[in-house]
Amino acid sequence: MSAPDDPIAASEGSTRTERDSMGEMQVPAQALYGASTARAVANFPIAHRPLAPAILHAFGELKAACAEVNLEAGLLEEDLARAIVAAAEEVARGEHDGHFPVDVYQTGSGTSTNMNANEVIANLANQKLGLPSSPGGDRDPNAKPRVHPNDHVNLGQSSNDTFPTAMHIAVSRQIHDRLVPALKKMTDRLAEQAMRWDGITKIGRTHVMDATPIRVGQVFSGYAEQGECAARFAMLALKSTNDGVPIGGTAVGTGINTLPGFGGKVCQKLSERTGLRFQEANNHFCAQSCKDEFVYAHGCLKTGAIALSKIASDIRLLGSGPRAGLAELNLPAIQPGSSIMPGKVNPVLCESVIQVACRVIGNDAAIATANLGGVGSLFELNVAMPVMADAFLESIDLLTNATLVFTEKLLDGLEVNEDRCRELLSRSLMTVTALAPELGYDVCSDLAKEAHRSDRTIKELVLERGLMEESALDEALDAEKMTRPG
Repeated sequence: MSAPDDPIAASEGSTRTERDSMGEMQVPAQALYGASTARAVANFPIAHRPLAPAILHAFGELKAACAEVNLEAGLLEEDLARAIVAAAEEVARGEHDGHFPVDVYQTGSGTSTNMNANEVIANLANQKLGLPSSPGGDRDPNAKPRVHPNDHVNLGQSSNDTFPTAMHIAVSRQIHDRLVPALKKMTDRLAEQAMRWDGITKIGRTHVMDATPIRVGQVFSGYAEQGECAARFAMLALKSTNDGVPIGGTAVGTGINTLPGFGGKVCQKLSERTGLRFQEANNHFCAQSCKDEFVYAHGCLKTGAIALSKIASDIRLLGSGPRAGLAELNLPAIQPGSSIMPGKVNPVLCESVIQVACRVIGNDAAIATANLGGVGSLFELNVAMPVMADAFLESIDLLTNATLVFTEKLLDGLEVNEDRCRELLSRSLMTVTALAPELGYDVCSDLAKEAHRSDRTIKELVLERGLMEESALDEALDAEKMTRPG
């Protein structure tokens, strides 16, 4: 589906003739890409959407870095190399996203997207050099553009090492630039609430049944720690995708048709360009034949998603009511909750986060399956990389956005219903636990059962039976004191 400002759609059906190794193809007149990309567009009308922009921008960074290394090695003329770098940097900045139409569900090595990048960058570079390669007009059949998508833009590279490298770049940048800051923002808010509400005591719950008292601050300190763990897991994912970069392996990991040390030099350029530390794979045969590090890295994000779902689920239940539920928390009312029940307000943001966790878990299964031997990982190449990249980047995007919305629209307006906390705590049976060291487990068990049966309090029964002096009983049943043993 074309965007309203799609430069290709704007050509209104006019085409030009392009040629590749398989012959002629008709290409939209305004498209920066060429015949190879046009074939892929025709061959893969599957999802009707391209890969995430982060992958396209990563290709721009990668092609610029490769051109710089090839220039320094004397393999590219300076004017060609400079034009390629300038064109690739435009791609990296997202200035030509509309010229990357190849479907997500394409060739499993990502060759079509790699060639899409090569063709777009070659055309842009030729435009910068004033050569006859601008789209939209008739080309001189005798004119040969100086910048060739394979010979120059793809010099020393293969789709088999560039596409997985672009995956590393895209995922690393999205985790570093977006997900980790979002998780830290949420964690900071939860930690602040833990401090602010540390003086409020409520009933604890285990097995969804009444348990001994706990401070609201303690509950939220647990949530804050879960958020911090999610951020740490995201950093582990980042380290995994920073390392083991496949560039330099070319076709099957041997490095055929590239410079010795090419991968390490490109990684150094990428590190300088992005501010992240990219490290060439120690073993290219492993790096290209499977994507184990992506399975691990996404597993880290899945763990974080599960942590977020636990926080959201707890807050949803603690805010249930307002009259027939727990109602210990007051959730912000952000929209009507029902089309038939007037005045109803639902915990919609919590539900949104939980749904995101469901999707991330599904994406994790897709990534793991795509890496299975005999499925995606076959001999010297993984051939299910585009779907892995798509699923991984979707998870990052969903987790980032859900975390930010959850923080800004729910946590920032969340309040504790102190009256309700006191009410439920005063009726609790499990405060009897504090009396067990004095009265014994069996006596306390009998007290709890009788209090529940007769709808009376533990204090009333203890005093009635003369088991303890009132002053000592009051001290033992001090709920706040129970949260600070010793």
